[in-house]
Formats: sequence, structure tokens, C-alpha cells
Amino acid sequence: MSEVAKLIQVSKSFRDGEQRHTVLQAVDLTLHQGETIALTGPSGSGKSTLLNLIAGFETVDSGQIVLNHQSTTKWQDRQWSEFRRTHLGVVFQQFNLLTPLNVKNNIGFSLYLNGDSWNPWCDYLVEKLGLAALLNRQVEALSGGQQQRVAIARALAHNPSLLLADEPTGNLDDESGKQVMSLLCELAKESQTSILMVTHSEECAAFMNKRWHLSHAAVSISG
Repeated sequence: MSEVAKLIQVSKSFRDGEQRHTVLQAVDLTLHQGETIALTGPSGSGKSTLLNLIAGFETVDSGQIVLNHQSTTKWQDRQWSEFRRTHLGVVFQQFNLLTPLNVKNNIGFSLYLNGDSWNPWCDYLVEKLGLAALLNRQVEALSGGQQQRVAIARALAHNPSLLLADEPTGNLDDESGKQVMSLLCELAKESQTSILMVTHSEECAAFMNKRWHLSHAAVSISG
């Protein structure tokens, strides 16, 4: 299987006044095409930091991140922006939808940034996610579960090779969360999109093929 993301001896720390706290220390991880990974661990163990490093929102102290077989060590803002626009999908706990836009324009936002237009894959996404009748609705008028489905459709609309999800069901009730996870995994499998998902939920983690557990700046792999 092709490698989508690879971390080689990645370390990251943050300064708090006079103290420096190590969050990740010499982490080695590889995510292959089509794999789905649950990233678990206690609060403060570096789960969200790891996602932010892969997305280029933060920089490593040492080590190397390789994305789609390209080293990111010398990437500047332009290369990171291009990667996020073309190869990466992100689903946040807070949805982060664009409230001035309706459902269809939110879903198509990444397509428009790439100079692409609405296509049959988008039609399929909204049908599977139960959004076909809501395309002209303003997103602030939707329920939490509907907004999360819009966020998933937006993240997958441009067929990314990698999807990063940070507590994607954290604001949903248990039943809605299970439905969202089931749909997310089904759609990602059809598009061969890899998923790396931060979660505290055992039920959500069970939807993934593997689990990476972060603890005290170290990582263990199961599954």
C-alpha cells in the first residue's frame, strides 16, 4: 500500500514561561492509503498537536514529516496551502462551517478553491449524507448532526488522500455520532481516503481499523 503520511523521529515541545514541555518525542508513524486510525490518549498527550503538525498548522522541533512521498522539511506557506487545498480534508469538532454560505456552497468550497465545479461525486455525497434536500438552506439553520454531515461532505468533496478529524462527534448525541461515524467510514472507503481521527470515545475508535495511543510523548500501535 502507498504511504500517505510518515512521521520520522518527530518531536514537538511548547514553552510555558521558563519551562519547556515536551508533547511528542521521537515519534515514528506511517499511515497508508485507505487505512483508518483512531488516535487516542489522555488530554495533553499531543493528539491534536500531531494532527496540526501533519496539516502544517504547527512546525516540528525536529524530525521529518513526509506527505505523499514528499518531505515537508523545506515547505513554505505556499506548499502547505497547496497540500491542504488538494490532498487534505479536515473535520473539526466545532464544524467550522462558513455561515454566510448555504449548504451547497459550503460543501463546494474546496472545489472552488481548486478551480473545480460541482460534480457527480458531490451529488453522491449529499445523497448518502441525507443533505440533498438541504442544499439551499443556510448552515446556521441546521441541527448539530446536519452541520457535521455538511462538514464531512465538504472535507471529502475534493477526494483528498488524507482526512484529519478532531473529535468529529464530540458535539453530537450517541446515536447521531454512530450514524456520522458509519457514513464517514463508508464514504472514505469508497474514495480510498485515509483517516486519522482524534477521539476519546471507545465507540468511535472501534470504527477505525487501527489505534495509535499517545501517552507521555510516546506512541503504541494496535489493531
